[in-house]
Amino acid sequence: MTRIAIYDTTLRDGSQGEGVNFSLQDKLMITARLDELGVDYIEGGYPLSNPKDSSYFRAVRELSLRHTKVAAFGMTRRRDLAAEDDQGMKALVAARTPVVTIVGKTWDLHVREVLGVSLDENLRMIADSVAFCAASVPEVVYDAEHLFDGFKHNPDYALRTLRAAADAGAAWIVLCDTNGGSLPEEIAEAVSKVAREIAVPLGIHTHNDGELAVANSLAAIRHGARQVQGTINGLGERCGNADLCSIIANLAIKYPDYQVLLPGKLSHLTEVSRYVYDTANMNFRPDQPFVGTSAFAHKGGMHVHGVRRIAASYEHIDPETVGNERRVLVSELSGKSNIAEKLAEYGLEQDSALLARVLDRVQELENEGYQFEAAEASFVLLVDRLAQRPNDWFNQRGFHVSVSRMGQREALTEATIKLQVGDHLEHTVSEGDGPVNALDGALRKALERHYPRLREMHLADYKVRVINARAGTAARVRVVIESRDHDSVWGTVGVSENVIEASWLALIDAFEYKLSKDARSRANEKTAEDRRRSSMTVDPAHSFRPPEGDQP
Repeated sequence: MTRIAIYDTTLRDGSQGEGVNFSLQDKLMITARLDELGVDYIEGGYPLSNPKDSSYFRAVRELSLRHTKVAAFGMTRRRDLAAEDDQGMKALVAARTPVVTIVGKTWDLHVREVLGVSLDENLRMIADSVAFCAASVPEVVYDAEHLFDGFKHNPDYALRTLRAAADAGAAWIVLCDTNGGSLPEEIAEAVSKVAREIAVPLGIHTHNDGELAVANSLAAIRHGARQVQGTINGLGERCGNADLCSIIANLAIKYPDYQVLLPGKLSHLTEVSRYVYDTANMNFRPDQPFVGTSAFAHKGGMHVHGVRRIAASYEHIDPETVGNERRVLVSELSGKSNIAEKLAEYGLEQDSALLARVLDRVQELENEGYQFEAAEASFVLLVDRLAQRPNDWFNQRGFHVSVSRMGQREALTEATIKLQVGDHLEHTVSEGDGPVNALDGALRKALERHYPRLREMHLADYKVRVINARAGTAARVRVVIESRDHDSVWGTVGVSENVIEASWLALIDAFEYKLSKDARSRANEKTAEDRRRSSMTVDPAHSFRPPEGDQP
C-alpha cells in the first residue's frame, strides 16, 4: 500500500481567500484538529510576513502534536544577496520547524519579467536557498511555482529548476499549478515526464480556477506524485485551492492501494470540515461533495424510494464513512416515500391515508411559498396537526407590534401578545431590538413560568426571502428561523405578505417544537423504563402531553 502524504496549507494559502482571517488561537486550534485527523504536514505561514505568523511558530512548539509536522513557508533568497544574509532565509531557519517549504520560479516568463533576473541567477537562487535551509532543517520541501505553465513554454528550463532544488538537498519537489488553468491530461503528462527525470519524491499543488483542482491532484497522484497539497474545504485565493476533503475521501475510499490519514480517522472528516468553517466564521457549502449537508440529501420521490430499498442505488458511498449522514427532504417534489422516511425518522406513526394527506398539504403550502427543507420542525408540527394530534401547550389569542422613532433617537420596538395557557390568560409586553426580538421576549414572559425548559432554547439564525419579487413591497416573504438548545438544532418557517406575521408564524412553531421535542424525549425515556420493568410496549408517538412537573 502506497502512503500519500497529506500537506495542509489552510493556515497559509487558505487564509489568502477572500473573507478568511484566522486569529492566532484559531490557527493553533485548527493545527490540533488536523493533527488528530492524521494530516502529515501543516503549513503554518510565513514567519517574516506578519507578527501573527511569527507568534504562531513560537506557540505551536507548546502543542503536543502526535503525528503532523509543521512547516514554515518562504521564498527563495533575494537576488544579488547571499542566502545567509537574507532576512527571509534566516527567519525560516529561526522558526525551528521540522519542515521548511521554499517556493521558487519555474516559468521563464516569471524569471525574466517578474523577478527581473537571468535564468542562471534564478537557478542559483533556488539552489542556495534550498541548501541553506537543508543545512539546518531536517526536511525541505521545494514548491515549483507555475510548473505546468513553465513546462508548456520551456520544458528544458523548468526541469533545470527542479534539478537545482533536488541537487541542493530538497526532500520533496512539489509541482504547482499556480494559475489553476491546467487540464487533467496536461497534469498527467507533465508529472509522468518529471518523474522520469527527477529522483526526488514529487508532490502536487493545484488551484481551482478551472474547477479541476481535485481532478488534477488525483491525476498527478496516479502518475507518480506522493504528496498532495491543498486546504480544508478548498479555501484559498481567487477560486480556491484543491479541497483536501474531497481528495482525502477519494483516495481513502476509491483507491484501495493508497493510504491516507491515521487509521480510523476518515469518519471525522465531516467534523473537521465544519470545524474549519465555524472557526473561519463562514457558512457551510451545502453541496460540497462528501462533507456537505446536501451531499447525501434526497428530494425526488423516486430517489428516496430507491434509497430506502438499496442505499447504493443513489449514493456512491456510505455517508457514515466520512462522518456525514443521509437526509430526506420534504417538498412539492416529494413522493410518499419521502414522507414515510421522514415520519420514521421522527418516530411518528403513519398510515397510507395520513401519508396522502401530508403529501397533499405539503404541495399546497409549497405552492403558497413554504419550504420545509430547512424547516423540518414545522413539517413535524404539520404532521401532528394533520394526524389530529394537536399540541395544546398554548393557544394564540393575538399579537401587536409597534415601532416608533422620535427625532434622532433609535427606533423603539414593542410587542404585546395574548396567549391562553391552560386556564391562564397571559397578556405580556416586551421591548426589543426589532419586531422578532420583541415578540421572542414577550413569548418568553408568557411561557417560561409554565414551561421552564424554554430557557434552554435560543434563536440562532433568522432569514428572510422574498418569494414573488415582482409584487414589490407587497410581495410575499418566507421567514426561516433556526433555533437550538443544549442537544439539537431545528428550523421553522412562516409565510405571509407581512414580514412580521411570517416571523410570528415561524417563531410560534419554534416554541411549540421545543415543547413537543422535550415531551417526546421524556416519553421515550419512560417507555424504555416501562419496557425494562414490565416488557410493556408503549407508542411514544401518542405521548404529547406535557411531562409531570411542566404543566401549565
